[in-house]
Amino acid sequence: MSERNIRVEPIDRQAVEDQEVEIVERKGIGHPDSICDGVAESVAGALAREYLDRVGEVLHFNTDETQLVAGEAAPAFGGGEVVDPIYLLIVGRATKHYEGQTIPTETIALRAAREYLEETIPQLEYGEDIVVDVKLGEGSGDLQDVFGEDEVRVPMANDTSFGVGHAPLTETEQIVSEAESRLNGEFAAENPYLGPDVKIMGKREGDTIDVTVAAAMVDEFIADIDAYADAVESVREFVAEVAGEHTDREVNVHVNTADDYEEGSIYLTVTGTSAEQGDDGSVGRGNRANGLITPNRSMSMEATSGKNPVNHIGKIYNLLSTQIAEEVVAEVDGIRDLRVRLLSQIGRPIDQPHVADVHVVTADGVALEDVEDEINAIVDTELANVTEITRKVIDGELTTF
Repeated sequence: MSERNIRVEPIDRQAVEDQEVEIVERKGIGHPDSICDGVAESVAGALAREYLDRVGEVLHFNTDETQLVAGEAAPAFGGGEVVDPIYLLIVGRATKHYEGQTIPTETIALRAAREYLEETIPQLEYGEDIVVDVKLGEGSGDLQDVFGEDEVRVPMANDTSFGVGHAPLTETEQIVSEAESRLNGEFAAENPYLGPDVKIMGKREGDTIDVTVAAAMVDEFIADIDAYADAVESVREFVAEVAGEHTDREVNVHVNTADDYEEGSIYLTVTGTSAEQGDDGSVGRGNRANGLITPNRSMSMEATSGKNPVNHIGKIYNLLSTQIAEEVVAEVDGIRDLRVRLLSQIGRPIDQPHVADVHVVTADGVALEDVEDEINAIVDTELANVTEITRKVIDGELTTF
């Protein structure tokens, strides 16, 4: 029997799917906050891999304070221009000198940021539409073991903090998550007028779901107001189709509700992101580690993106708690709603949380006692393998926003 402090108890509320009102949000990959998350995480991954290549270990770094200052643009049908570029500042700390080696951390960071932005927001001309700067203070130089020839040493928690995860996703959560990913995937691939700044808000009241979409349109591919209206309608129809795959409830989809066609006020952009026109961004102000903002659920306020994946609890426990919740729901029958909270204590091994607190809503006819041992075993196994989170992050297998 494990000596880990694992607690399993009934949840203190109805399953979210049974609550009268549910609110779910996702900020798409082109939203200013998500841009910061994406750049910070790309830089973090690049630094981790570079450290492994050069010294065989991940050295101390964090890039989770990245900030974006919005620019100014003059969009126009057929193509406008960016008047004042977006400014992105990569902020954090990184080990630049170790055992006689000098590691070009800021060059690594700039290269990673450029590659990420060119892939994610292709309409954004690097160096012209967006200017990227980097200020990385010197890290401590402490060596953190990740992979070894023999047994991996479990790192000590760098902080007293917590992570939260939940499963399964509700119908509304599934709709919001998948609608954004598919709009920025298959839909945008066939319809380049849709920019990557897609924000989706889902609201369920009883059995009626309202999905509100803010979709930045790229002016180069929009000839006139009629073409814009057609683009808006195509987004609405697509989201309605996605929603229909996840629910039998009534779904109403609204797109760019602030538009005023008579006044000529529409969501038209040059680059496909609101960052070009007055919308600033910061790491950690957007989606949680599971990619959603869910006020009906417990959430950690930690910024997950950009943190060191070796021992930074703000990253590891948010990812691990989500993974545990998903694994339990996949393996244990009779669970309608599950919340996992992992609390660290600074200086303790990360596989030994101060408490692993699991709250459960079981299906009718299923007692908590019927599933408690199975849940305990899965939590224990996942904690024992916590360093897999580090590997998956470095290899790019896990998303943080």
